Amino acid sequence: MESKIFNTKKEKKETIIKETISILESGGILVLPTDTVYGIMTSVFNRSGQKHIYKLKNRNDRKPLIMLSDKITTLEQFVIFPKKISKIVKDFWPGQLTLILPTTELGKLLTGGRDNLGVRIPNCKILLDIMSEYKVPLMSTSANVSGKKSAVSADIAAEYFNKKIDAIIDDGICKFSFESTVIDMVKFPYVVIRKGCLDCNKLLEYI
Repeated sequence: MESKIFNTKKEKKETIIKETISILESGGILVLPTDTVYGIMTSVFNRSGQKHIYKLKNRNDRKPLIMLSDKITTLEQFVIFPKKISKIVKDFWPGQLTLILPTTELGKLLTGGRDNLGVRIPNCKILLDIMSEYKVPLMSTSANVSGKKSAVSADIAAEYFNKKIDAIIDDGICKFSFESTVIDMVKFPYVVIRKGCLDCNKLLEYI
C-alpha cells in the first residue's frame, strides 16, 4: 500500500494535524519535516515503532534516536537540564541545535536504560503545531537509509520509505537542508560531536 502523502500547501493544516495524530495514536510511523532535514518519527511511547525505524533505516541500534518536542517543560520529564545551559536553550531553541543531556528515571525507562538522550525543539511550524496538539514527544532520526543522504524533501523521503511507513507530510524543501549541530552537554567540558547547519562559532562562548 502506498504511504499517504499530505501536502501543507494544498491541504488544511487542521486535517494534516488530525490525520498525523491519528496515525501516531495507532502506533504508526511517519516522515515529518523539520527545519534541518526530514525525519522518520513515531511516539516516544511506541517502542515497537522505534525498533521498526531501525530496521527500515538499516541503522545500528547503538545509535540512539533523538527526542523532539515543542516545549522544554515536556522534555524535562525525560532529560535533566542543568541550570548552566539555560542561556544556550534560550538563544538557540527552537532551532538547529540538538543537546545530549542526562536522562531522568522516566527517560531511562523509555530508552532501555540509556543514561543520556539527544533532545531538540525544531523550528518548523507544521511540526511544532502537530507536537503542540499531540502533547507527546516524538522519537526521530533523519529520513534516509543508513549510508544515504538525508531527505531534504518529501520526494526524496518517498524514494526511501514509500509503502514502508504510514504517511509523509510534504512541507517543501527543508529551510537548512542539513543535519542539526549536536553538543554533548552531559558533563563539562561540553563537546561538539556533530558539526551541522548551526555555525559552531556561534556556540563557542557557551561551551
